[in-house]
Amino acid sequence: MAAKNALVRKDNGHIDLLAAAGGVRGIAESILPGLVFLVAFTLTRDLTVALVGSVGMAVVFLAARLIQRTPLTQALAGIAGVALSAFIAMKTGKAEDYYTVGFYTNAGYIAAMVVSIAVRWPVLGLLFGYARNEGLKWRERPERLRAYRVATWILVGVMAARLAVQLPLYFAGMVDALGAMRLLMGVPLYAFGLWIAWLVSRPVPGADTAGD
Repeated sequence: MAAKNALVRKDNGHIDLLAAAGGVRGIAESILPGLVFLVAFTLTRDLTVALVGSVGMAVVFLAARLIQRTPLTQALAGIAGVALSAFIAMKTGKAEDYYTVGFYTNAGYIAAMVVSIAVRWPVLGLLFGYARNEGLKWRERPERLRAYRVATWILVGVMAARLAVQLPLYFAGMVDALGAMRLLMGVPLYAFGLWIAWLVSRPVPGADTAGD
């Protein structure tokens, strides 16, 4: 299971942030549809043009995966998210509504992670535990469970920061600033938060850490 997980370690033991973010293609699939929307709307102030460009970019990525016969999961999820965002924005006629799906998704992740912490099954313990070949043995050791709970809180903080910064921009109708913050606080901030969480949850050197 650890071998199939994107959260794997390099030879030096550090987390592979590029793989965790989905690789170069995954990053492009996450960023470019939103970037196309932002640039097109900023230049034209035409919502239809911006939405068509964004959806078109997502379709290009899906077509590329179909042609190359690579896994479609990420591309399908991406095009579904972009299409839903475009539908909502087109229906309301407000460019800022292109970003509402992201707000709900972000809030859902926060809720799920907080619940996982509360029931003592922190999400990052499940992900990092397999990447470190700890399996679920970390749950038997209070210090490891505590470390993974802290790590999960870090990611909760990252997602809460997104909402704290972006929601005021959304309600103010500041589409350009919202789009820019959405890009800056997307993959780059997520990868940074994941890296910090990985460092914080490292097993103590010399401790009996079940395979790490």
